[in-house]
Amino acid sequence: MLRTHLSVLESSAARFSSSPAFRVPILDGQTGKLNDWETISYTQFLFDVERSAVYWSHQLRDIPQRSVIGLWIGGFTYVDVLHIYGLSRAGYVPQMFSLRLSNADVILELLIKANAKATFNCHVPIYQANQVAEVDGSELSSVPLRSLPVVTESDMAFIFHTSGSTSGSPKLVPCSYRWLDTTVSKSGQIGRPRNEARQDVTSWMVPRLMQDLVLIGSLQHGSCTIQPTTISFSTDELMEMVTRCGLNRLNQFAAFLAMKLRDSRSDPKLLSILSNLDEIIYSGMPLARDAQEWALQNGLNVTVSFRSGLVLFKELGATLISVGGSGTDAPLLRSLEGVSYEFVPVDSAPLEGHQSTARLLEFVVRSDSGDCPHSSLRASDGHFHTGDLFQEVLPGRYVPCGRDDDWIKSENSLRCDTKAIEDNVRATCGNLIAECIVVGTGRPSPTLFVEPAVDMDHDKLKKDILRKIRPFHSRLYLHEKISSPKMVVIVSRDALPRTATKGNIRRKAVEDTYRAQLDQIYGATSQ
Repeated sequence: MLRTHLSVLESSAARFSSSPAFRVPILDGQTGKLNDWETISYTQFLFDVERSAVYWSHQLRDIPQRSVIGLWIGGFTYVDVLHIYGLSRAGYVPQMFSLRLSNADVILELLIKANAKATFNCHVPIYQANQVAEVDGSELSSVPLRSLPVVTESDMAFIFHTSGSTSGSPKLVPCSYRWLDTTVSKSGQIGRPRNEARQDVTSWMVPRLMQDLVLIGSLQHGSCTIQPTTISFSTDELMEMVTRCGLNRLNQFAAFLAMKLRDSRSDPKLLSILSNLDEIIYSGMPLARDAQEWALQNGLNVTVSFRSGLVLFKELGATLISVGGSGTDAPLLRSLEGVSYEFVPVDSAPLEGHQSTARLLEFVVRSDSGDCPHSSLRASDGHFHTGDLFQEVLPGRYVPCGRDDDWIKSENSLRCDTKAIEDNVRATCGNLIAECIVVGTGRPSPTLFVEPAVDMDHDKLKKDILRKIRPFHSRLYLHEKISSPKMVVIVSRDALPRTATKGNIRRKAVEDTYRAQLDQIYGATSQ
């Protein structure tokens, strides 16, 4: 029998009925400050999902089950989870859209490609994603909870989208029930508690699919998930989650965890809290070497859960997990169980900043692996080539060595195609610029560095560039857009660091050389 997020919830609601499934923040109505957390049990969660399913069955009563329904929501609240699970329980296929994709035309194009029948907060036709608690119960009292339709492993359970744009639009990522069944297995491995004698309490993560995968793992083990007030929650809020909610397992993206580790250097109380957590799981990007060393030296139980950087989380979910510190720039990683992966030698020059002569291997997901993405996303050999590079330092143990392409990851580990942005700048601003490069690894959005081809006032040059590239950027995710003059940096001719042989601009060297200026642009401090 195929396992799904719904079957996991039903099983866990029976096993852990009165245990807390969620702790949801209660905010002050006047100040917006955190007052406390509301506890939602497994029984209540199942009841709310079924209530949401009845609501959507009623709203979409003229639309057949197994139809694709677009869902354009934030994905960071308990109510968002109810809409996702509720649509699935009503027998539909949710097509997820991030609010960071703000261009309605792009969303409409993706809906048409997926043959969607309805959506929320968009066109064709529109249904408002109301608070489930606000739905009139009397209106739904006569609406039955429909049986789930029969599905096969090749049927679609969800449709996601790549977190970066290609040719001005994300790609569809259809996820089958076979993929979902394997995801249940993988998330169960990652979510396994360190101490079976007590309930795990873990923190919420986004983007939406990331949270769904973590949640599936937590539900299998009867764990509780805390929803923070923001994705980049403060150190004070972390302390509150530990002392008031019993948080013992911290999930964060590397960029946000790095801030906590930096603060812990001068805050003994924070360091004590971090060192007493059962596990700290980070993903998205590697931690800086000094942050890794600080964590290891101070006894922090840090685990890397690697997700393919090719398109963040959307095709694969979790793939590799750390097996302890290695003394190198990153912990050793191993494959999860029940999958079919390969590490294939690549014939390429060493990556920038990578001095080792050891053989580089590309991480490839074989077609016979249950989590291998949809055939539309595979290479001509039938397998899924991630583009992520590794070295094998021990048998079956790997360290990441970056990527073999021009994509970078933003602060929350979403992807940005720098080459596409640079190509558009060259195509539209060729008379204004001599050369350009896009940087912004680990930042909220990219920054464009320009060597000008004309003698022009820099403020006017920035405005002219932004005007010319605006049509292209209007179709991108928020984390990909360059829409402010402060995100365009003008430097003198030949000022950007280049390779000695071909004279190509070195992206990482630009980020290192102009780190202080980038920190000022983003209002950050160097990590």
